[in-house]
This record gives sequence, C-alpha cells and structure tokens, in this order.
Amino acid sequence: MMAGFGHTTRRSPRSRGRTWSRSGPDRAALGIIGLICAIAGFFVLGIILGPIAIACGWLGMGRRWNGAQPVPALVAVVLGGIDTLLAVIRLAGATVPGGGMW
Repeated sequence: MMAGFGHTTRRSPRSRGRTWSRSGPDRAALGIIGLICAIAGFFVLGIILGPIAIACGWLGMGRRWNGAQPVPALVAVVLGGIDTLLAVIRLAGATVPGGGMW
C-alpha cells in the first residue's frame, strides 16, 4: 500500500487541486478570443469567424445571460451574430444572377 509511505488517500480526489475554476482567467481568455474573432470576421471569413466568436463568447459568459457578465464575452456574442448575419446576406446577394451586394 502506498499509504504506508507517507501518502494519504483522499476521500474526494476532485475536491482539491482543480486545474481550472468557473470564474478564473479561462473565461476571460475565451471572451477576448471571441472578441478578436468577431472583429476579424468583419474583414475576412465572417461566415467562419462569426460562429466561432459566438461560441467563445457564450462559453466566456458561462453559458448564461443573467448575472454579471464579462464585457468582452458579451460583445463577442453580439458582434459574432452581426458577422454571421452579414456573411449570410453577402452570400445570398452573391448567388443572385447578375447581382451582388455592392
């Protein structure tokens, strides 16, 4: 047995020493990543970066709308939605024969 060599057994192995927390920098980082993707989506690949920004922002907010929300995560969700909507409108306008948005 390993307990005899100075090692103790824990009753709940997941109770201490977690590598992440629900309010730590991981959510802040996801919010910032989502914000960067949302801003970049206005210029290139909005159809791809928009949904990525929405997902990162949503995870950065903790998958809920109530309570105090980190501002970058909320902005990432909103701008990601706008990116996605504009990209879909651009694609729809490009498929019209002889047309186009601009």
